[in-house]
Amino acid sequence: MKAFMDEEFLLSTKTAQKLYHEYAEVMPILDYHCHLVPREIYEDRKFENITQAWLEADHYKWRQMRSNGVEERYITGDATDREKFQKWAETLEMAIGNPLYHWSHLELKRYFGYDGYLNGETAEEVWNLCNAKLQEDGMTARNLIKQSNVTLVCTTDDPIDSLEWHKKLAEDETFDVQVLPAWRPDKAMNLEKPDYLDYLAKLETASGMKIDSFAALIEALKNRMDFFAENGCTVSDHGLEYVMHVPATEEEVEKIFAKRLSGETVSRQEELQFKTAYMTALGKEYHKRNWVMQLHYGVKRDNNRRVFNELGPDAGIDCINNFAPSSEMADYLNGLAETDELPKTILYSLNPTDNASIGTIIGCFQDSSCIGKIQQGSGWWFNDNKTGMIEQMTSLANLGLLGNFVGMLTDSRSFLSYTRHEYFRRILCELIGGWVENGEYPEDYKAVEKIVKGISYNNAVRYFGFDLEKK
Repeated sequence: MKAFMDEEFLLSTKTAQKLYHEYAEVMPILDYHCHLVPREIYEDRKFENITQAWLEADHYKWRQMRSNGVEERYITGDATDREKFQKWAETLEMAIGNPLYHWSHLELKRYFGYDGYLNGETAEEVWNLCNAKLQEDGMTARNLIKQSNVTLVCTTDDPIDSLEWHKKLAEDETFDVQVLPAWRPDKAMNLEKPDYLDYLAKLETASGMKIDSFAALIEALKNRMDFFAENGCTVSDHGLEYVMHVPATEEEVEKIFAKRLSGETVSRQEELQFKTAYMTALGKEYHKRNWVMQLHYGVKRDNNRRVFNELGPDAGIDCINNFAPSSEMADYLNGLAETDELPKTILYSLNPTDNASIGTIIGCFQDSSCIGKIQQGSGWWFNDNKTGMIEQMTSLANLGLLGNFVGMLTDSRSFLSYTRHEYFRRILCELIGGWVENGEYPEDYKAVEKIVKGISYNNAVRYFGFDLEKK
């Protein structure tokens, strides 16, 4: 029997162990998509206790605590941090087979030096150990990033953001990790939302432009893209219900937008026509600027209305949506490709049954302008577990070129989440190592080293084109 989470955790063959320890383990991390708070990085936040670091904004954990029958006051309510940690420890004990069990123990091992098991009985021991460790200078936000061997971070930022903290970080010569903004313009697209007009007023203020037409909306967004670009942004990200393609004429889109500006409610058909025009306009602009476009889709959000009314979004009440017509996504990409305005694009679906359709669609739009121009993103959200990662990479290998994959992203609000890259890399090396051991790929370590190091780090550096020597 193997020991729990030893040095060969998830690595069952000699080849997998070699690939991980000699190639993957030594590579830095390029965190091209996360939800870290730039202000917390600039101010070098120091956590008072492990509950703040672990449970403060982690809806993955909240969701499982509710599944364990924990009262909401111990999750997001007014219970003490020690009480919340106890409830999490008791929940984790039941999470056999869940990635949170592995992630939590990897974090305890790598950042706190704890080799035991967290459960209800050991909670006091772990609480005291972690809280003592968190008082050390090496456990601040910046130092956690540095000790995780991260070279660059892309946060997630709204077009109206002042980017104040990014500017300060760029000017701070004491911190050599680049922290760049990533453009997330969902609120400007979601005209069906009740607060849409309020948001447009904020966008007008930020851009200094009157938004009285769809054309003006796009110009205001271009204005903000210029500002983001001045602050190092080269990456966009969109959270979509699905990638739609319901074309309309310019006149029709302007009428739809004018209807919404007047305070009227638009129909579902009009909403989809507007969003198609919006995504097409921005896709063309990304191509012009050589920005990467990330499309995250396949989620149905905020399903429990009672919890949403109390806590708002990102509360652990989202689920997989099984409606994502691949034909419309293909048509959307084709609409940009027809005029040679398709940007580098990464596609992420929350529904694992979309792996094969993504794998076949990306093959339709590759070209010589970039290696792996259209990417299937890593297993996202409910899929960033062992099974989900294996399925995503196996599907990509079957239908495309796994060797050109840009690899793992953190997609987290936690400074302790970088162990997810270790988890991913171990699974990657076990998968590739198994193919080599089984005679499905030659024992050509020069070639395999290039593939493993590429997926771990080098491919993302090349694909995004970041200047890692800039700061």
